[in-house]
Amino acid sequence: MQIKGLEGMSDEQIQFELDRGGRFICYDYCFSIVVITFRRSSDILFLSSDASRIVPGLKFTLLSLVFGWWGIPWGPIYTIGSVAKNMSGGRDVTDAALDYGSDQ
Repeated sequence: MQIKGLEGMSDEQIQFELDRGGRFICYDYCFSIVVITFRRSSDILFLSSDASRIVPGLKFTLLSLVFGWWGIPWGPIYTIGSVAKNMSGGRDVTDAALDYGSDQ
């Protein structure tokens, strides 16, 4: 899985941002094709402490709102869940990303 937002940052810069409140975040989205609904997660995004956690997830929220609700019965259920999670700032995967990075 790719982590976006770390381009050009040294390990020290990343740690500095994490100490200030930076987070690794994933956003959910879903899309439906008639009766089949797919629920997916975005790549991991690194957000500094002063970055909004809602704005980067808007494109995934919009994708779900336009294409997610068509599949019956799971489309509306997954769409509501994805929108709710994204509007609350996405899924914080900082601990998992740091554990994965330390294994490499």
